[in-house]
Amino acid sequence: MHVIGISSQAAGHKTLLPALKEELHKRGSNIVIVAGGVIPPQDYDYLLKEAKCCSAVFGPGTRITDAALETLCLIEDSITE
Repeated sequence: MHVIGISSQAAGHKTLLPALKEELHKRGSNIVIVAGGVIPPQDYDYLLKEAKCCSAVFGPGTRITDAALETLCLIEDSITE
C-alpha cells in the first residue's frame, strides 16, 4: 500500500491523523497520508507543518483530478526517497 486517505467529518483530524502517523512510524512504514473532508483551513498548517501527520489536505471544492495528481506525485516522491 502506498497511500492512506482520511476523510474527516467529525473534527477528529487533530487527534486521529497524528495517532495514525505515529502508529505507522512505529511499524516502520513510509505510507503517504492525505486528508480531506470538512477540515477548517486554519488547521491545515497544524496537520502539515506542526504535527507533520499528513502530506496533503484537500478541502471542500478540491477538483478530484488535482487531488489525484498531487497524491500520485507524493507517492512517487516517497518511493524515491
